[in-house]
Amino acid sequence: MKGCRPLTDTEVALVQQSFGGIYAARDRALFLLGVKTGFRISELLALRLGDVSQHGHIVDAITVARRYMKRKSEGRTVVVHADAQAALQVWITQLRQMIPVIPQTFVFQSRKGTNQPISKVQAWKILHEAVVTNELTGTLGTHMMRKTFANRLYERLGHDLFKTQKALGHQNVNSTVQYLHVDQEEINAAIRAS
Repeated sequence: MKGCRPLTDTEVALVQQSFGGIYAARDRALFLLGVKTGFRISELLALRLGDVSQHGHIVDAITVARRYMKRKSEGRTVVVHADAQAALQVWITQLRQMIPVIPQTFVFQSRKGTNQPISKVQAWKILHEAVVTNELTGTLGTHMMRKTFANRLYERLGHDLFKTQKALGHQNVNSTVQYLHVDQEEINAAIRAS
């Protein structure tokens, strides 16, 4: 996580348009849900249809059960952004045409096995291909989605560290601080101006 960096708004737009092939809708939904909710990759891959869709509609908030959380102390509920809802709807509609689904069907279905989510390694490969396609630099893996969410939220909350900590589900504010991007040029400019 330490070397991983957040994406800019321009990079998010580029990456979300980069997915191709039969699983493009799945991959786009995975990326947008990660960037717009801040769930860890293990939390995203644990999601089942019943977690994200009720009565044929994408839910307004997704709860990840405690057993899938990093520290397993409590679950976390996050409101779902309209872009992520739309991407999920497209993917789930396609998934329903591909296989019979039930509420326990994994959202980010692998083509291997019956009702298996893609692996963390496969998720990394999917995102890595999008990063390479767009010639993005720096260390960018699955955690870039969570870091992007954290930094965007921190900005939109007026640099409120406590609220950002709450949104990420961190027990300790020091964990939250590690997610936030520091613009060295901004620091250098401030030093020069003082």
